[in-house]
Amino acid sequence: MRLVTYRATIEAEARLGAIAGDLVIDLARFGAVKGVPFPSTMLEFIDLGPQAVAVATGLISEANGLFPIGTTAPLTNVKLLAPIPRPRKNIFGIGLNYTEHVAESAKSLDTSPDLPRQPVIFSKPPTSVIGPDEPILHNKEITQQLDWEIELAAIIGTRAKGVAREDALNHVFGYTVLIDMSARDCRRAGQWIYSKGQDSFAPMGPVVVTADEIPDPQTLELWLTVNGVEKQRSNTAYMLFKVDELVTDIAQGITLEPGDIIATGTPAGVGAGMEPQEWVWPGDVIVGTVEGIGTLRHPVVAAI
Repeated sequence: MRLVTYRATIEAEARLGAIAGDLVIDLARFGAVKGVPFPSTMLEFIDLGPQAVAVATGLISEANGLFPIGTTAPLTNVKLLAPIPRPRKNIFGIGLNYTEHVAESAKSLDTSPDLPRQPVIFSKPPTSVIGPDEPILHNKEITQQLDWEIELAAIIGTRAKGVAREDALNHVFGYTVLIDMSARDCRRAGQWIYSKGQDSFAPMGPVVVTADEIPDPQTLELWLTVNGVEKQRSNTAYMLFKVDELVTDIAQGITLEPGDIIATGTPAGVGAGMEPQEWVWPGDVIVGTVEGIGTLRHPVVAAI
């Protein structure tokens, strides 16, 4: 199932939808017709657990493309938001999780050239999240080194604490695309949150693909362009720490809860690793894609 958060009009409230062909199905309204009380937000739907996905998938399949009046809208007529517009907690970011990115970071960002023995974890606050096509803010008073990172993000579906690796993926609700924007000159004493957590620095979407449609998250191509020029291309197969390892590692000491987001790291090709280094500026356009999920497109604009 491909799930979205959308607005039917500029003034309308955000709603939970499921994509069926070129339509967005309002799950709460569709469920009401079918006698199933689906919620109207992504987080509330995740809270219902895996059974909700199975029930919704079954009802949509049974409809066979014939949906009750008032329960759908053309996908082209709606505004897609970040699937989780306001996460309950900080996003878990994973640094240095692709071998070649470790090497380029050591060369240009003074990080260790040795492969990490454990996942390198930082965070991005909920206020950093923006949805598809929204502007990435460039504040020239803060940064002259705004950089890009394309990532697969995993969304937790059920509470995870002290889970075994072989059970870890059972706690994942689904996957989405995340672009981890980074102000490289805003690192402070080795800490990354101010560099990576500024407003608009976590573009996310355009959909959440539920885990049943991506049984192996380590087979996905991902790539990013700036102004149409490809900068990054790799495959999640090359992660140092796979999604199941990340869930297990974090859950050893931090309880993962429904709706929590893990951005799983980026491959080589970031601006800081270029010779000479490259940064994005107002007027640039960043486009990031993860195979099987979708594409995010974001203009970079000057912060007011």
